[in-house]
Amino acid sequence: MADLQDDLHTAAEIGRADVPYPEEAVLVEPETFEPVSDPDADPLTRAHAVLAAHPVADGYNGLPQTLRRLSWYDLALGESAVETDVPRLRAGKVGAMFWSLHLPDGLTPDRAVAVTLDHLDLAKTVVAAHGEGLYPARTAGEVADARNRGRVAVLIGPAGAAALGDSLGVLRSLHTLGLRVLTLTGVSWAGPAGLTRFGEETVREMNRLGMIADLSYASEPTIRRVLTLSKAPVLFSRSASRELRPHPANLPDDLLADMARTRSLCMVPLAAEQSGPTVRDVADQLDHIRGVAGPECVGLSGTYDTGGACTQELADPSCYPRLIAELLRRGWEESDVALLTWGNVQRVLRGAAFAAHAVQQRRAPSTATVEELDR
Repeated sequence: MADLQDDLHTAAEIGRADVPYPEEAVLVEPETFEPVSDPDADPLTRAHAVLAAHPVADGYNGLPQTLRRLSWYDLALGESAVETDVPRLRAGKVGAMFWSLHLPDGLTPDRAVAVTLDHLDLAKTVVAAHGEGLYPARTAGEVADARNRGRVAVLIGPAGAAALGDSLGVLRSLHTLGLRVLTLTGVSWAGPAGLTRFGEETVREMNRLGMIADLSYASEPTIRRVLTLSKAPVLFSRSASRELRPHPANLPDDLLADMARTRSLCMVPLAAEQSGPTVRDVADQLDHIRGVAGPECVGLSGTYDTGGACTQELADPSCYPRLIAELLRRGWEESDVALLTWGNVQRVLRGAAFAAHAVQQRRAPSTATVEELDR
């Protein structure tokens, strides 16, 4: 845990205090992209060219928990015991990943905090041990820096809300240690009935820190309240369309439309149960969500190393070019593919940082407790 102790004393990351920002939510415009492939080439060749310029930012990967069960592994040379390793990430043109720290159900608050710290420590240790292929990142700038260095950026999160132990002080400490995404489910203050007063205060403090809310598997009242309350875009780290495939984490069209109004991001999982068993099924999901929410609000989540069944032909991260080739066959513009793979995640990261800068001008760290707000 020595690395974690060192990180607790790092300097603040976000912005200068002398630059004013508006009180309303800060909306960050997407980048513009120039064509990079030969339109007469076959779709797979074009896919590789597009991904070389605009690699995949994968919204959900369970590798840290999978590695805990292994006594030895080598991600640099290739590891058959997992779905994710450096050679396959490079083959699939993956430029960034979010590593999940989700916990088993039923942990006490104190135990949930301790297990989260253990998982975070392992994730940081793994990245440090594979420095030629992986690169720790916390901001959009660091993600871009990793790409420029030829490495895969690793962002920590999402973690489950139980990781906080119902403490905003723990939230701040986890943010300092590198956690960037928190899933708002599985706790008393973000449940089937929506957010309590403490839940709302947690979202405000996340905005102040620049931590992104993940609403996959959240209840509809929680989703609607967070979309109204948050000053920054949110993520759905592994959600597809419920209209095409019923699943508890998938979203109906009205929620997709609400998400689009806040410039948030639905990241479609490459999981058979949620998105369908074939590449065409996943492409159908992406087509549908792009049509409802717009190209600026859809992304990708491999959900690799989570124990679930992968979509056929998308068994590991090396298979991303197959999916992009299918989208190009369907007539997707390269600019929309670039947003899907890279640009939308960068926009959300920048939006969280800009919103944090704005909120910090008028809000001190919250000292609220769940006992005083929800009793």
